[in-house]
Amino acid sequence: MKRIVTITLLCALLGVPAFAQDSVKVARRSAVKSHLKQHFKPYGFIRNYFTYDSRESYSGTADFYNYQPKDVNWNQTEAEAATSGVERQDMNAQSTFRFLSLTTRMGLNIVGYKWRGTEFSGKIEADFYAGLSTKTSTVDKNIKETHAVSGVAQFRLRQAYVALGWDSLPILNGKDYARVDLTIGQTWHPMAADLCDVIALASGAPFGPFNRSPQVRMDARLGKYVTLTAAGLWQMQYLSIGPGNLQSAEYMLYSKTPEAYLGLSFHDKGFLMRVGADVLSICPRHEGTLNGVKVKVNDRITTASPFLYLQYKKGEFSFKAKTIFAEAGEHMNMNGGYGVKAVNPDGSYSYTPTRSSASWISIVYGCKVGAQEDKHPQKLQGILFGGYVQNFGTKEALANASDFYYPRANNMNRMWRLSPTLLYTVGKFQIGCEYEITSVQYGDKTQGINLANGLFDKGLHWVTNHRVQLMTKYNF
Repeated sequence: MKRIVTITLLCALLGVPAFAQDSVKVARRSAVKSHLKQHFKPYGFIRNYFTYDSRESYSGTADFYNYQPKDVNWNQTEAEAATSGVERQDMNAQSTFRFLSLTTRMGLNIVGYKWRGTEFSGKIEADFYAGLSTKTSTVDKNIKETHAVSGVAQFRLRQAYVALGWDSLPILNGKDYARVDLTIGQTWHPMAADLCDVIALASGAPFGPFNRSPQVRMDARLGKYVTLTAAGLWQMQYLSIGPGNLQSAEYMLYSKTPEAYLGLSFHDKGFLMRVGADVLSICPRHEGTLNGVKVKVNDRITTASPFLYLQYKKGEFSFKAKTIFAEAGEHMNMNGGYGVKAVNPDGSYSYTPTRSSASWISIVYGCKVGAQEDKHPQKLQGILFGGYVQNFGTKEALANASDFYYPRANNMNRMWRLSPTLLYTVGKFQIGCEYEITSVQYGDKTQGINLANGLFDKGLHWVTNHRVQLMTKYNF
């Protein structure tokens, strides 16, 4: 009996270290899981768009990012139609339909790190936007697709930044306190951060700025109601235009001057107002010719674009409005550009920007439906968006019609959009239906441009596109 007891005690003693090691491993695994859960917050969604357009349009991202309907493109003149016996047709009056899930997104928020009063956080965000292109026949190069909707969607960077924060900093009167945040990396342009409430991929562009750029931004909250924002930005995806209608970051590269932003925000309860201005200085050319000899030139154009944003939220109601007076503005996905106003004796060019006013409003009212004790709460929202763009032409007269750089249709005079939407949410799943009518007033290109103001102001006519879009989205 004693021998049995002794053997049992020895086995128990030998098993203690193994049990202790297992306990340590379990504790370590638990600590790692807790750390990851506390500091790393993954998020994203799976999104599908189903889209019908009544007309050919300027658009991107498999035609889901809609700018505006294209101008008329007649197959023949009225005189030719009278003799040919063939009906006169607008070749851009073509309807299309498509659906894809390439805007599916994944992201990671990194939070909760602090060292000696400095808070550290970061974000990495990407989606499957890139990789689509048009196809050309291997037999006849004249046969090619019109729309870039083919290919394998590739992962592309949307946002990637680190943020440093300092809280409870005393300000001059000693009663209130300030918080300062410093953001370094790629994220939303300060003028584009406040987007309207639509389900469309373009988020209201070109009626408002749409841009994410590499930047260094400071947000200083001064007391309870005021925030000062200053930023220096670079270009990567959203680019300025230049000679040959080429959009490139080289114009900023040779200017050696970051884009600059300065703004103020006023916030109190459900009310928010932002005012600010963006200044961009680029060099469209760094080489020119003088007496037939290639020379260095220092072409430069500097533009300034102020804006105002208002927002009010209370309960289920939300109202947002933004207006911007843009010089050029093509790097923010707006309608704009610039042209040559003079050729200088040293071979350099002087430029003049277009000027335009772009404004939008969006109104949201949403109420909960169904049993509120349900684990998957239901919500129905009604959304109304309205936008208007007015092209005022160039700031000064153009030297000629050929050196006028514009990313889309430079004969656009004005444009409006109206878009009602219904969005139904069940837990993490959403389904929305949106009707979008966009109408553009174009000038007749065959009658030429008015060099005094950079407008095609003859033969004015309206062109309209009707878009119906269904969206499904699962958030995680």
